[in-house]
Amino acid sequence: MDRGGYNQRRGGGNARGDGGGGRMRGRARGRNFSQPRRQPADSGGGRGTAGRGFYPQPPPPQWQPRQQNTISGGTSTATGSGTAPPSLVSPPSNPHPPSQKVVPVAGMGTIGTSSDSNETISPIQRPDAGGKLAVKTKTLQVNHFSVKFNPKSRIIHYNVDVSPQSPPQPGRPPRRISKTELSLIRDKLFLDRPELPLGMTAYDGEKNIFSMVSLPEEAFVVEVSKGEDERPTGFIVTLTLVNILEMSRLEDYIRGRALSIPRVILQGVDVVFKENPTKCTVPVGRCFYPMNPKFRETNLQPGVIAVGGFQHSLKPTRQGLSLCLDYSVLSFKKQMSVLDFLHEQITGFNLREFGRYRKHVENVLIGLKVHVTHRRTKQKNPTGQLSLVGYFQNRYQIDIRYKDIPALDFGGNKTNYVPMELCVLVEGQRYPKEYLGSNAAKNLKDMCLPPPRVRQDAIQAMVNSRCGPCGGDIVGNFEMNVSNVMTTVTGRVLGPPKLKLSDPSGRTIHMALTPEKCQWNLVEKSMVEGKPVECWGILDFTLRSRCVFFDNRFISKLIEKYNKFGIIMKEPVWIEKTDMLKLGNYNQLSDLLEKINDAVSRKYRCRLQFLLCVMASKDPGYKCLKWIAETKVGIVTQCCLSGNANSAKDQYLTNLALKINAKIGGSNVELINRLPHFEGDGHVMFIGADVNHPASRDANSPSMAAVVATVNWPAANRYAARVCAQEHRTEKILNFGEVCLELVSCYERLNGAKPEKIVIFRDGVSESQFQMVLGEELQDLKRTFERANYSPTITLIVAQKRHQTRLFPSPAENEMTSATRGNVLPGTVVDTVIIHPFEFDFYLVSHHGSLGTSKPTHYHVLWDEHDFTSDKLQELIYDMCFTFARCTKPVSLVPPVYYADLAAYRGRQYYEAKIGMQSPYSATSSSSSPLASSVSSATSNSNDMDFYKLHSDLENIMFFI
Repeated sequence: MDRGGYNQRRGGGNARGDGGGGRMRGRARGRNFSQPRRQPADSGGGRGTAGRGFYPQPPPPQWQPRQQNTISGGTSTATGSGTAPPSLVSPPSNPHPPSQKVVPVAGMGTIGTSSDSNETISPIQRPDAGGKLAVKTKTLQVNHFSVKFNPKSRIIHYNVDVSPQSPPQPGRPPRRISKTELSLIRDKLFLDRPELPLGMTAYDGEKNIFSMVSLPEEAFVVEVSKGEDERPTGFIVTLTLVNILEMSRLEDYIRGRALSIPRVILQGVDVVFKENPTKCTVPVGRCFYPMNPKFRETNLQPGVIAVGGFQHSLKPTRQGLSLCLDYSVLSFKKQMSVLDFLHEQITGFNLREFGRYRKHVENVLIGLKVHVTHRRTKQKNPTGQLSLVGYFQNRYQIDIRYKDIPALDFGGNKTNYVPMELCVLVEGQRYPKEYLGSNAAKNLKDMCLPPPRVRQDAIQAMVNSRCGPCGGDIVGNFEMNVSNVMTTVTGRVLGPPKLKLSDPSGRTIHMALTPEKCQWNLVEKSMVEGKPVECWGILDFTLRSRCVFFDNRFISKLIEKYNKFGIIMKEPVWIEKTDMLKLGNYNQLSDLLEKINDAVSRKYRCRLQFLLCVMASKDPGYKCLKWIAETKVGIVTQCCLSGNANSAKDQYLTNLALKINAKIGGSNVELINRLPHFEGDGHVMFIGADVNHPASRDANSPSMAAVVATVNWPAANRYAARVCAQEHRTEKILNFGEVCLELVSCYERLNGAKPEKIVIFRDGVSESQFQMVLGEELQDLKRTFERANYSPTITLIVAQKRHQTRLFPSPAENEMTSATRGNVLPGTVVDTVIIHPFEFDFYLVSHHGSLGTSKPTHYHVLWDEHDFTSDKLQELIYDMCFTFARCTKPVSLVPPVYYADLAAYRGRQYYEAKIGMQSPYSATSSSSSPLASSVSSATSNSNDMDFYKLHSDLENIMFFI
């Protein structure tokens, strides 16, 4: 509403009644529709929707961009903006790397180099034809679809430069052209010019066009109108030849005749496969969601639906080029009129009492995109003054029904009023999952985790869909053909290792597992090494809580559970009661933890083993508790919710005991035999490294790197960790060598010897970052070790979970059990057909697929000085997956990587606590820590290690699990 209320008059000719395109912002504008107004010439509007593929009806016969309006500050104004398909990273300027030659370098194995001055390290090649070890074999189907291409064909790569025909006004920056406009300009140009064949080209939405035919290298003028009556805007489009991509180079790489991956060719082919889904679906990131018709749809909550879609990638494999396609689900706002949306979103909403709900209306419409339904004619505006009601009746023959509610002002350079009843939500607007209610979030999660057979059917349907990457004629026009049959492979099932546990009397138990049931329990059993708990405390945050109070009977139940394990657990030496408000205040929480720690030390002359922190509910203060305890005070904490503690179910108590025992230095489970390939006498260390990046919409927060390493041998199941912050979204771990050398020194202090062999597992890097890991992180590690006169042998392996490959049992061999639920058996490994053409990689499913469809972990060996065979390495990794401390079954990811991920996430929590606390490090704090500056701003120095450096009492134990 305007400041004057519903009936305020506005003079002049700036108010328009036709809805153009733009972004809604500000407050709801109240204009009584009977109010007179002066009519200007039309200057915008149209049945504006969001870019290509969003038409609720067939597009108009003449090409015109569709417009949309985005509400970003309430039911208010708009600025012109649109959406666009996701962009591809521009390919390198030199897509033809020279052939490699082998150059020996002292202490570094073999280096492949493209020239004498530009050395690059290549990942090692496969040492054999694949593994043979198996207790059984299974026929599997994989969501890889074979792509056949003509190796003699060429794809021509052009650069596209688009600029406004009219120069910017003096003193103003050049106009930014949105991605949606770029795609529309390209389509308009190719439709208008017969010498530019649209069906023979693919566009990445930004700077690159790939074509099967030669295009004229010249500048074209393209006129684009934003609406039916808009004055066209002119753009100059210049096409420039960049490169000619020879598909024979891709063929040479797949056949092993070339070692350098032709990444620019794969990028070009990827754009070709995205061309059709970009036009036919709603692209979100790397995923595509068909909307007309929807592939799969589920109502989540009023106005919000879940829609099924897909994501895909191209992979060079043993069988040739493969299209890997997987199922995906995302929540969207439902397409409906704005008024219907308000009725669904606002309980009891009544148009007759609009004033009561005004604030609610503004809140639910923030950020929404809408398009209008009234633009149908090209007649000129009437002259003189008319009310909005009269204007819409005179111009569009529309009788406005709701005359006493505000209009939406789509703004722009001029005021642009549109009645709400003529506005419809644009289809394909993402609804953030964090805003969903608990039931809706659960339903979305269930839809994201379909059983294997359901997922397999969905994948097959998307491959055959007209909206999919194989739909339309574009792939065929580029002389490629995709099989619609999933690839069949043979999976080998590895046998589980024999485990070492104890009984309550302390005697060693040997446990043999079956391939079908790789789980164990601790009924009448115990941990291998249960640490006695003699000095522990409780910090109860449930005082004055409205939720569940902590029941002290939990203490006796926990002690009883320890007694059943045959482990000494005494009564807590300290019990402190406080309220949840303490979690929200840095100074009070810090003082409280220091008081407890100091009091226990003085009174009992021993170090507090751990502090059990009981919370009434989940709270953001949990992060600050961990931050203060682990970096400043030096207390191991174990948190639990009072509701779970009071129920004290046997499995809950067991899980709690497992975590506590590992945190205070105990050993939960070990292997009877030494780890495969390392049966000798030398010391071996396993290192895990990972980087945790901030959320996609966070443009400032630092990335958090974590490195963990084993500190015991031969059990190799206890880890030390180091956490540090680095520049925003930097994947390279800074000072990787120094961090690893510090962990080696820790190992030496505990064992009296340095490890002679080191195996590094690196998480979170893609194939395009392998060169960074090899050429920078590994080289930094080797140089650091050399300066310290230390020269262990090293193997470097990347563990990838972010991929789309899925393994499905063939229908004839699908063993539906309560453990696998139709998934492949734990221990299933695939190292043929779908793996890299010649490098050393394999897929391993090491866990029980009890929920959804099992995702294999993809292990890729980049460097190996231990002469691993496929069998030995696969057996080593699978056996290690049984040593994870938090559960009694194998995990999906090799533990060094799993622990590094947990430690890196803990660093993220430290940072979020740092920027979220109220008045941290105030003058009243009793701390004498060097953390003396305020950290309330996210712009503080994120690389200040004081914020993340672990307390010396915790840095060599597993505080992070």
